Amino acid sequence: MSWAAMKPDRIEALTNTIVFDARGLVPVIAQRHDSGEVLMLAWMNAAAMRETLSTGRACYWSRTRQSLWRKGESSGHVQRLVDFRVDCDGDTVLLLVEQEGPACHTNRPNCFFRALRAGELETISEPIED
Repeated sequence: MSWAAMKPDRIEALTNTIVFDARGLVPVIAQRHDSGEVLMLAWMNAAAMRETLSTGRACYWSRTRQSLWRKGESSGHVQRLVDFRVDCDGDTVLLLVEQEGPACHTNRPNCFFRALRAGELETISEPIED
C-alpha cells in the first residue's frame, strides 16, 4: 500500500487539532496494518508529525536523544505509513504501518516481547537473526 503525502496546509490543520502534552509530545502507537500486531509505542512532536505526513515514513521524537528519530534511518527497518488515526480525545495517535524488518531495536518483531507468566516477566520472542 502507498501513502499519498498530504499538502502542507492540510498537514498544518491536522497538526493543530492534536492535543500535545506540556512537553509538546503526543504518544503514538505503531501497529502492523495487515495483522493488527502492536509493534511499539513512541512519541511525536509537531515536527515529527509533519514529516511523517509529508513523506509517508514514520518519524518520531526521541526523548533520549532530544531529536527527530526517523524510524529505520540506521537499521533499514522503516515503517511506511498506511493509515493515520487519532483517538477520541485527540491526544493519542495510531499509525497503521507496513513494517520492514523487526520493529524493535533489540531486533525482535515488536517491542512487547516480555509477558507476565506465573508472576514473572518471561521473554516470549527472540531476536530475528539476519
